Amino acid sequence: MAKAVVFDEVGGPEVLRIVEVEVGEPGPGEVLVRISVIGLNRAEALFRAGDYYYQPQLPASRLGFEAAGEVVAVGPEVTGFAPGDRVVSTVSGHMSSTGVYGDLVLMPATALDVIPDGMSDEAAAASWLSYGTAYGALVEQGQLRPGDHVVITAASSSVGVAAIQVANHFGAVPIAVTRTAAKRDELIELGAAHVIVSDEEPVAERVRELTGGAGAELVFDAVAGAGLPDLATAAAAGGLLIVYGWLDRRPALLPLNWPLRVLGYAYGTLARDPAFRRRQRHFLAAGMRAGTLVPVIDRTFELAEVVDAHRHLESNDQIGKVLVRVGG
Repeated sequence: MAKAVVFDEVGGPEVLRIVEVEVGEPGPGEVLVRISVIGLNRAEALFRAGDYYYQPQLPASRLGFEAAGEVVAVGPEVTGFAPGDRVVSTVSGHMSSTGVYGDLVLMPATALDVIPDGMSDEAAAASWLSYGTAYGALVEQGQLRPGDHVVITAASSSVGVAAIQVANHFGAVPIAVTRTAAKRDELIELGAAHVIVSDEEPVAERVRELTGGAGAELVFDAVAGAGLPDLATAAAAGGLLIVYGWLDRRPALLPLNWPLRVLGYAYGTLARDPAFRRRQRHFLAAGMRAGTLVPVIDRTFELAEVVDAHRHLESNDQIGKVLVRVGG
């Protein structure tokens, strides 16, 4: 038997419960993984609440994308993995059936990567989706260059912190946007060249001031919603506005700041490409060796505290990644 976190109805963190489930032998293309650490992501809170772009399959829906652990067994047709390998999961199929919140999980081999030597399970679970999202958007899609100004909204999130570090790694200029002044000093310590407090100052106007009137080459936005057209005016002529989240649930109007390129970005699309995953893996490993990419862990919970972990995730008080330790 194995432990799994499930929910039978959409709602707040309190709908999550831990149950025992049967886990069979891995089938063709599957791998059985003993989970050690789970990395929480905002998408999972949206999914649990029924606000994600697809709906959970109820009752007893699973959830979760990102976890590190050890291979227990592999099914037929699986190559590249063997029992004892340390692995990290990435985006796979529908969370209801492939969610990784648990202690022993069957998952597709195509959703796994081997953790590089020297990287801990905690670092892998804290970095794979966050840094993969930032790397894929800014580097692979955004063609980030030294000297580029990068506006990063929701900058204290795990993806926001990763984007700050990725921008610095390439010699770009990260401009962090946060709602309140409470996180200003910490974002500066984490590498933001500038911090804009959106509740206190106009974002686009401040970006123009910081860029000598030119605007930012890249805007990396997790919020969308009604403020998107105004945020778009922070971009330079011909700049790229990358929208990867929708924390503001209000409709987002088409930005009217021409010429402007707008990209609706989904890490999961890139992550299904083995060539991209290879590049991401080497980028992360090299950045961590060099000390330019350092996962920031806000707080670690135990599996029995998963409800509290989700409450903390939704508090917006955290800076960096929220982890759940399994079996610790």
